[in-house]
Amino acid sequence: MADKSTADNASLREQVTGALRNVYDPEIPVNIYDLGLIYEVRIDEQAAVSVDMTLTAPGCPVAQTFPGTVEQEIMKVPGVTSAHVEIVWDPPWTPERMSEAAKLELGML
Repeated sequence: MADKSTADNASLREQVTGALRNVYDPEIPVNIYDLGLIYEVRIDEQAAVSVDMTLTAPGCPVAQTFPGTVEQEIMKVPGVTSAHVEIVWDPPWTPERMSEAAKLELGML
């Protein structure tokens, strides 16, 4: 059986994932999680959340402000002590990273 901290971390991870699903790409009507823009979510013992994410294109007009938007949404999750979003470009985003739900939403299935 998992210990309490492992269970708490899994619950917090679920809540953070839910928060990420509340943030929509400004150019595509799909949330950033299902769009495949989230590459990694790390949560440490102090409930500090670090996210590696990308954007659909390097020239995206929200590249400077979007990480702050995502951080604000993560900070709404009860128990999160801090949030940091890092924009990464490797590997480059491709439509294959999208969830089945996102592809269906965009008529790609």
